[in-house]
Amino acid sequence: MTTRSDAAPRVVIADDQELVRTGFRLILTARGIDVVGEAGDGAEAVAAVRRLRPDVVLMDIRMPAMDGLEAARRILTQAPDCRVIMLTTFDLDQYVYAALAAGASGFLLKDVTPAHLAAAVRLVDTGDALLAPSITRRLVERFAPSAPRTGSGLATPAVHRDLAALTPREREVLTLMGRGLSNSELARELTLSEATVKTHVARIFAKLTLRDRAQAVVLAYETGLVSPGESAPNSAPSPPAPPTSRAPCSF
Repeated sequence: MTTRSDAAPRVVIADDQELVRTGFRLILTARGIDVVGEAGDGAEAVAAVRRLRPDVVLMDIRMPAMDGLEAARRILTQAPDCRVIMLTTFDLDQYVYAALAAGASGFLLKDVTPAHLAAAVRLVDTGDALLAPSITRRLVERFAPSAPRTGSGLATPAVHRDLAALTPREREVLTLMGRGLSNSELARELTLSEATVKTHVARIFAKLTLRDRAQAVVLAYETGLVSPGESAPNSAPSPPAPPTSRAPCSF
């Protein structure tokens, strides 16, 4: 997982509503974050990233000409060090799951508070994931079963990785990450120090070319390490949140 310097992140805002772009720009610039460009649709966003090379893109999912999901895919293919945060109205949007599988670092609800917006941009700029693993797991459990199927009846993975590169311990760590365990919970479950767990996580990211924990959770489901409905060890399954939850995202 790569990290950046202490310099303020450079941001492109992509949303088809000018009022949203203006509001986000004012919030971020007031907090020392440099908004280097704006885009009114996905195609403009891809062009802006190619031209301006920002650190972070705030990407609306539903836009004309090219939607945010396709734009995110193209951006992350062309500029793998860029971080993409998806903007959505509801926190259980099926497109958010697809964006996470494509490599987005998380999502924000459009009614996010100014403080959370700035904190989210700074967080993903350091190379971390915006979503708590448990929230990512909830998204995957809801939408992974409806992913396209192959002739064998298995879901077609959106992220292709060879798990044979992992040691048995690393596969175990990835499985538990997929079930939503944090580093401290992993340390307790595996009777390891937290420093050792962090080393395992870093090696998993490097071997599988993953950006962050959000993508690791998606991968754990799509490779069959974790199945929908599995809960973390020694814990009861979490009740599903209502599809119109308006709670701000977790950090």
